[in-house]
Amino acid sequence: MPAMEAAVHIMQDEGVDIAFGCPGAAILPLYKAMEQVGGIEHLIVRHEEGATHMADGWARTNGRVGVALATSGPGATNFVTGLYTAQADSIPLLCVTGQAVSPKLHQEAFQAVDIVEIARPVTKWAVQIKEAAQVPWAFREAFRIAREGRPGPVLIDIPVDIARQEIAYDASLDTALPVPAVPPHPPRVEAALDLLLAARRPLVLAGGGVILAEASAELRELVEYLRVPFQVTLMGKGVIEDDHELNLGTTGIQTSQRYANASFLESDFVLAVGARFGDRHTGADLSVYRGDRTFVQVDIEPRQLGRVFEPDLGIVSDARLFLRALLDAARRRRERADVRAWVARCQELKRTLVRKEDFDSVPVKAPRIYREINEIFDEHTYFVTAIGLYQIWGGQHQKAHLPRHYQVCGQAGPLGWEIPAAIGVRKALDGMGRPDAEVVGIVGDYGFQYMVEELAVAAQYRVPYVLIMLNNEYLGLIRQASIGYGMNYQVDIHYDEYGTDNVRLMEAYGCSGRRVADPADIRPAIEWARREAVATSRPVLVEILIEREANTPHGPDIDAVREFEPEP
Repeated sequence: MPAMEAAVHIMQDEGVDIAFGCPGAAILPLYKAMEQVGGIEHLIVRHEEGATHMADGWARTNGRVGVALATSGPGATNFVTGLYTAQADSIPLLCVTGQAVSPKLHQEAFQAVDIVEIARPVTKWAVQIKEAAQVPWAFREAFRIAREGRPGPVLIDIPVDIARQEIAYDASLDTALPVPAVPPHPPRVEAALDLLLAARRPLVLAGGGVILAEASAELRELVEYLRVPFQVTLMGKGVIEDDHELNLGTTGIQTSQRYANASFLESDFVLAVGARFGDRHTGADLSVYRGDRTFVQVDIEPRQLGRVFEPDLGIVSDARLFLRALLDAARRRRERADVRAWVARCQELKRTLVRKEDFDSVPVKAPRIYREINEIFDEHTYFVTAIGLYQIWGGQHQKAHLPRHYQVCGQAGPLGWEIPAAIGVRKALDGMGRPDAEVVGIVGDYGFQYMVEELAVAAQYRVPYVLIMLNNEYLGLIRQASIGYGMNYQVDIHYDEYGTDNVRLMEAYGCSGRRVADPADIRPAIEWARREAVATSRPVLVEILIEREANTPHGPDIDAVREFEPEP
């Protein structure tokens, strides 16, 4: 059969039911094979970077390997940002690029670029197929590598002359390559338990690796059995609901809570599972973060251990297998540390060290928006958010309740990620038989415009979701109408030198939106958008004009976060 038909059979067998891409001459043999074999839906994107972010959102939602396709030359190089984003957040992707004919690659032929060398630093594996007979093995290996250990992106580059060839392939005799489990070394599990039980003020720190390992149930069982407070990193948000009595939020210098930083600074032991100790979590001065605490670091990737600082104990393991082994060891010993006083102290901090959200002022203050979001949407809503001040506000104020429901590009932070990623999330939910689950993208005014062309994809393929924009690009002219406790304000909004009519921009792409300038109008506008998205099967925007001069609580270190708003 044609080599590319074998590739399609393998993708289907590996759990791929949709691919995102942009056709071009060098990748057309694969598109022809998808047409002939069937079974894989395809969305044509407006920019190749958008394809990677859609595949990224799809993979974050269902845990499978997302697929993006591009042609040679600039089509392939436009993948780099998406590959970097997936690598930074440990998301399994397969990116397939077409390539110029093999004999011309050394002659600087039209759109012939060494994408393998370009992509190598931002992938787990990048390879160019030299012989058509390698196609099945390369695709199987790509899926194995994308899943194995710390997940991540891979790239396969296929010269068009190779893609046109036929090979001997029998799908009935083929199967996925095994991905071995990585259990912990039992003596290290016992050593970790010794350290935990000896601590007076212990914390468990759950990173994104706990979500990737599908280990939220094991984490919950462990902390509830031992009655140990826990925190999450930004990428671990939602692993257990924020309102859980033992959940102490997120420590850090930006996306953090006051009570989280305070409790961390009082702790004497940290068990970090699937967490990288990123700089926005630790702060610049590691001596503040480390203090006199004992650290146990558990990660499936050996090269992560000691990468930021040397832990007192390092353990290489799958997060789920480690948490299960630690719980089993604790039950065998029938030992629990008496940390009741510490739990009470943590709960007091969580109750008292909070930030104000009930602002009624005009222009709108960002924390008010997140209070409305928390009250309007239930725990089953899928949120997508990216980079900027609103990511920091979201990390500080927005609640998450379930794994894989709070999707955030944490480390790379590409502008505009939300619009295409939300498409991927929506399509993953459709494939999971959850067409009624809501998808909400939270965006900033500039990032929205950065990849706004992908709205055309959502409109074309009828992909509904709600976009909530925090827009501080406008100037508000506030006229005081009366004086005293009953003062009233009237707000005239006009465009400044960077102004854009984002509602009209939505309409230009066949979508709809509303603009809000008063806190009282936020909830009605969002409720309208929810109904409109269902009715039109397209994205709907709620643009909320926030104060021009706004800032977030942040600082250089976790003990030096400056609060810009009054305490409640």
